Amino acid sequence: MESRANGALPVIAVAMGDPSGISPELTARILVEPDLRHAARYVVFGDKRLLDLGAQDGKVDPAVQLIRDGDAIPAGSDAPVFIDLANHDPADLERGKATLAGGKAATGNFRRALQFAASGQADAVFFTPFNKAAMRFAYPGYDDEIRFVRDAIGFEGAASEFNILDKLWNARVTSHIPLSEVAQNITQERILRALTLADANLRAAGFNPPRIAVAGINPHAGDGGNFGRDEIETIEPAVKAAKAQGFTVEGPFPSDTVFLRAKNGDFDAVLTMYHDQGQIAMKLIGFDRGVTLIGGFPFPICTPAHGTAYEIAGKGIANLGATRAALSLAIKMAQDGKARAQAAA
Repeated sequence: MESRANGALPVIAVAMGDPSGISPELTARILVEPDLRHAARYVVFGDKRLLDLGAQDGKVDPAVQLIRDGDAIPAGSDAPVFIDLANHDPADLERGKATLAGGKAATGNFRRALQFAASGQADAVFFTPFNKAAMRFAYPGYDDEIRFVRDAIGFEGAASEFNILDKLWNARVTSHIPLSEVAQNITQERILRALTLADANLRAAGFNPPRIAVAGINPHAGDGGNFGRDEIETIEPAVKAAKAQGFTVEGPFPSDTVFLRAKNGDFDAVLTMYHDQGQIAMKLIGFDRGVTLIGGFPFPICTPAHGTAYEIAGKGIANLGATRAALSLAIKMAQDGKARAQAAA
């Protein structure tokens, strides 16, 4: 396998997600998509027996090049390379249920894919959906994917999740914390850090310069102080500071209308103050096409924005739209990253 420093095609490390949901089917089906199959080289981490099960569900034949864990990765393979970790016996599979065994398999696959990319052997990581309860069974310290990635590769820099729908991005200042703790965690420093990270990732995806709208936190963005002063005392000063640093940013805007303007093309991204403030809007606009990007790490990490869909596991009817969009973004960002690295060399 060519290193990410050379070679025409980017290398994508693929981690199979939760085996009890639709991840085996999605993994098998995405590997046979003609335009994506030839747009990158793939190294897939998982249990080959589960891939076969997903292929059976999806009525496809991924035709991967199978190697055992620990074997050298073949150079120049046109077929996806599948590293068989043999970490979940299908006989023990409980479809539609979060289990310790499923969590162990998913965390094991993800860790190996991350470490593979961190070692310079892949340009991006893509994974099919996880179940957070199963991940916590296997990894009690699991808060979210960001925490897991930090632990897996020993990274201490700033990172964040971005939700993406077609050309519209959602960034956020706070993420997986209780709603009761949001207001106290909205500071000028954190808003500026979120804007800086959003600007960098948007540029890496081809926006130059990215136009970012900032949402308020209170109804009607505080209505001039009638419904709270967070916008006046914290958010607006942060926006002014970001403008002074050269960011193309506006706000704060009422959160119930800012996504309408962004959807109509006025902005490339909306920075929201908390998780559901943006997630609800994005998923209403297009749940079946949404992508989650974990940005800020040395390589992009992409996944469908939806979950494991336990209720349809094994039925062969999973919607491939978000999976296709997530892998397409991983490939594009990997290609652009290779081009920038080569131009700087």
